Amino acid sequence: MKIAAMLFASLLAAIVLPVAHAQSQDAASGKPLSLVVPFPPGGPTDAMARSIANELKGILGQTVIVDNRAGAGGNIGADYVARSAPDGQTILFGTSGPLAINVSLYKKISYDPLRSFTPIINLGYLPNVLVVHPDLPAKNVKELISHAKANAGKLTYASSGNGASSHLAGVLFNKLAGTDLMHVPYKGTGPALTDLVAGHVSMAFTDVLTALPFIKAGKLRVLGVTTTTPSRALPDVPTVASQGVPGFDVSVFFGIVAPAGTPPEVVTRLNRAFATALKRPELAKTLAQQGLEMASSTDPENLRTFMSNEVSRWKDVVKSSGAQLD
Repeated sequence: MKIAAMLFASLLAAIVLPVAHAQSQDAASGKPLSLVVPFPPGGPTDAMARSIANELKGILGQTVIVDNRAGAGGNIGADYVARSAPDGQTILFGTSGPLAINVSLYKKISYDPLRSFTPIINLGYLPNVLVVHPDLPAKNVKELISHAKANAGKLTYASSGNGASSHLAGVLFNKLAGTDLMHVPYKGTGPALTDLVAGHVSMAFTDVLTALPFIKAGKLRVLGVTTTTPSRALPDVPTVASQGVPGFDVSVFFGIVAPAGTPPEVVTRLNRAFATALKRPELAKTLAQQGLEMASSTDPENLRTFMSNEVSRWKDVVKSSGAQLD
């Protein structure tokens, strides 16, 4: 009887262990998963990363830590992950900057967004909105364009800094709408919106999450959403593209990538964990409140194709802007 029990236990282990091994080998080692956020704590990227990390712990069966490595527009954190071991233990919570824009914006960059990383999953994007000071005599985008052309070189738009998506959005708008909006860079979104509310600048292309309280309080007027589809946070606000600027599409996307050379089985394990987390109602609700619009596909190849298209698109916009950072 004892021998039979031992044989049964061995047979059960032979069936279960190969399956469990793929999910728990890192948990068993006691090594935490490091989710690198290339920006300081407290911003929208950090908030989303922490929300997702909390959900991943139970799915992966291992500790997940959020590691903030800020600087150089996201390049420091991205470079750290690119140089990490390709074992799936150090991954990047990337955004448009390090994964698409910076390769064209910075004179020297130590990684390539398309060659230095293995895509894990496309999480989605954070829509931007075009907001103006209430005193500006424009109730929609067409009126803004007419007013801007009648006052060439006099209207200003604030951004969170040179080369940020809020800067390049204005460059793209000028190009497509034929306007001459003047760029005023700030050290962050907070100072930019503070000056906009005070009337020191005319407008801004900023993320919907940050702008929403000012819009609701009547301190800023929203003219349009900068993506091709309306935002869930502002469903009644039309897109900029639908108001006479076809082709205008600007948002901040979020993608998870690992170092190049990460084994396919590790990519599959992480992809399934993130996809499972995103489907959970509580997390989905939290991310929606944080402004995230989910990606249409969780397939890693979706992120690879998307990143490639974004790198090409922003290369032309950066060139038009003349912006170049050290």
